[in-house]
Amino acid sequence: MRRHLSIVVLPPVLVFYLAAGAAGLYRYIDNYWLYRGFGPPRDPAFVQKRGTTQQISVTSAALGGRTQQVYVYLPPGYADHPNRRYPVFYLLHGFPGHPQGAFLWTNQIGVDEDVLVTEHRVHPAILVMPSGSTSFFADDEWANGIRPGQGWETFVARDVVHAIDTHYRTIPSGRGRALGGLSAGGYGALNIGLHHPGEFGVLESWSGYVLADHVKSVFDDDAQLMRRNSPLLTLPAAAPALRRAGTFVWLYIGNHDHLTGVNRQFDAGLRRARIRHRFDVYKGGHDWALWRAQTPHALIVASDHLATHG
Repeated sequence: MRRHLSIVVLPPVLVFYLAAGAAGLYRYIDNYWLYRGFGPPRDPAFVQKRGTTQQISVTSAALGGRTQQVYVYLPPGYADHPNRRYPVFYLLHGFPGHPQGAFLWTNQIGVDEDVLVTEHRVHPAILVMPSGSTSFFADDEWANGIRPGQGWETFVARDVVHAIDTHYRTIPSGRGRALGGLSAGGYGALNIGLHHPGEFGVLESWSGYVLADHVKSVFDDDAQLMRRNSPLLTLPAAAPALRRAGTFVWLYIGNHDHLTGVNRQFDAGLRRARIRHRFDVYKGGHDWALWRAQTPHALIVASDHLATHG
């Protein structure tokens, strides 16, 4: 017996509303993916001068000749003051992550700088956001891994810094550089900063960890390599050079974050080592709500401890 396929013809007006609803759902999901539930970044009306975003490419021998994208946010007024030099805040994204999505879209750090500069609460600074992995879902830990071409720490501390100092009007010394990041980027900021004392005058960890994660693709099963990339364990040896350089460390964590305990241990280590620092515990977890809320504070802390004239 043959079966007849019944075809239901929807009224045009219903088709229109269904299509509009599907498009609205897509926009909602797309916006949530881009901005993590926050509105798109937009300067308030009182901001008259805005910063500008540029994208550059940095080729790194430490990455086996690989070229990585780096986002640069030039502060309001940069083009108007051709003889002025600026401090630089290097920012490392977490995993999985991308610099534009993490800092410019979700944390809206460019908008925050525009507002804070307008309100005279921070000195203008160049914000630099490198891409720290081979793909969105690749976990490279901002560390020099066990295999050739995995020199992510060297990529940041040598190649990106050199490229920025070459192409922009920076204060080309540690007293004019901050290095910070969120989650895995916070770990990377502390790890790189302790390995290169004096290169960055300010280190910031936003919900970062202080013991190397056992990421087999980065560290394999090399216990010595993991120890060398664990800031909690390398701090005592790095402390004298950090003190001489006058390095300032700011770390914060959410009170519901599973990393709160090890962050408290690192705070205690900084106190024993007599390193200038501040440790804050805020209400919240390991999430975008906390990082978004504290982004203006992160800019203020960096501004308060960086040189403003070359």
